Amino acid sequence: MSNGAVDIKVSGICSKDGKKLAYVSFTDGARSAEGIIPDCAITKNKGFTDDEVSQLEGYMKKDLANLKKMAAGINVVKALMD
Repeated sequence: MSNGAVDIKVSGICSKDGKKLAYVSFTDGARSAEGIIPDCAITKNKGFTDDEVSQLEGYMKKDLANLKKMAAGINVVKALMD
């Protein structure tokens, strides 16, 4: 990726079709992508190359345990009140 300064944000745990998941967003200037865990798949992409998308998916797979911990630690109600 360009300069390695990609900002990563993780949502709290959501439920969709009876399945628990969380969203992971990646931003690098004007470029952005969104993925879901535990699938570790990029679902939206604006500006990243196919190779970079593969790298982002690889990152989610490699760091899945940590990303899950981050998502589990987010209190959605408290976050909305801040």
